[in-house]
Amino acid sequence: MTNKWIKNFAEFGRAYHPIVHSLLLGTILARLASSMSLPFLAIYLAKHTDVGAVMIGAIIGARSLAGMAGGFIGGTLSDLFGRRKILLGALIGWGVVFLGFAMSDSVLLFFLFSLLNGLCRSFYEPVSQALMADLTDKEKRFQVFSLRYLAINVGVAVGPLLGALFAALDSTLPFYITSGIYLAYALSLYLLLNKFGIRKIEGENKAVNTFASVWNVVRRDVVLRYYLLGGVVTAIGYSQMTVTLSQYVGDRFADGVALFAVMMSVNAVTVVALQVPFTKWADGLKPLTVLAIGVVFYALGNVGFGLSGSWMTFILSMVVFTFGEMLTFPAGNILTDRIAPDHMRGAYYGAQSFSNLGHFLGPWIGGMLLSGYNGKVLFLTMAVVAVSAIVFYARGERKLASIQTVQ
Repeated sequence: MTNKWIKNFAEFGRAYHPIVHSLLLGTILARLASSMSLPFLAIYLAKHTDVGAVMIGAIIGARSLAGMAGGFIGGTLSDLFGRRKILLGALIGWGVVFLGFAMSDSVLLFFLFSLLNGLCRSFYEPVSQALMADLTDKEKRFQVFSLRYLAINVGVAVGPLLGALFAALDSTLPFYITSGIYLAYALSLYLLLNKFGIRKIEGENKAVNTFASVWNVVRRDVVLRYYLLGGVVTAIGYSQMTVTLSQYVGDRFADGVALFAVMMSVNAVTVVALQVPFTKWADGLKPLTVLAIGVVFYALGNVGFGLSGSWMTFILSMVVFTFGEMLTFPAGNILTDRIAPDHMRGAYYGAQSFSNLGHFLGPWIGGMLLSGYNGKVLFLTMAVVAVSAIVFYARGERKLASIQTVQ
């Protein structure tokens, strides 16, 4: 049994470039670090400043505002100037941001650091994905993106527990530790990128472009536009799980907060336990098929939320909803990867950040449905919304097929 485990581990090590392995490990560290401190930022602001709930919401929301356009900017800059510079710059910037959170006492500084946090994340995410794709054969990219999503959830599952432990000792300690993790990761990645000759890889992939020329290509790509619309619609449905679901559960049960905490833990544990077998099952399917199955799981999960009346049915609905996550996130990356020119992969991955519009619209729409009607109407509506995303993805696929036929 031990020899088999060692053999499988060795095969896994040989399956991907060493930089890909370091980025997967770095993704765990990055998400662990941010989830160790960011979930407690609102509490920290309320305790250490005299700002009200509205301003705290604005400060925390600033990172999403910066992230909407930041992904495209960061991805494009990585195409123009190299992945290495943008990745390291984002990680060092992240280290400074969390150091700033720990040391600031000004509302304006908190707001600026929150903007920079969103910008650093929007730079790091698409550029790290693009570099993974640069260094991975096409037939293995779905596996890599699935492993990356698994890595995200491992970090998110552990981070808040550590954050609560450190915050009990000193409320600023999680922010200092997060800063140290990002700076240490930046140093280790710098050494690895230099060791494995990333400059040569970047030189082979880069072409002469300007920011304006890249924007014009992306803007005119109708297929990408359909994929982004599908991403926006999917995000509207997904965002209910992170925002309005907690309100709905909290109103229905006296111990609703505890139930929601259990559901979020179930979400993370399900991904960690089942992402690998789900990836093996879906690896031979077409990306559109995987996405369609994923959004159907989203729809079924939302129907379950709307009709549930007990802890068990809510938890089972969360498991079904999580199945949708495990399929849609990596499959969405594969759709974008197929249409991205090699020398503009960063820009195309970065353009995916525009789908964050759905994460802004989703809680707003969901809040109106929940307050104006009820949870059943909200989640049944979101089930329909989730399924409608297939229309946009399918139109993108048909448009791509017609372009390839002409060529």
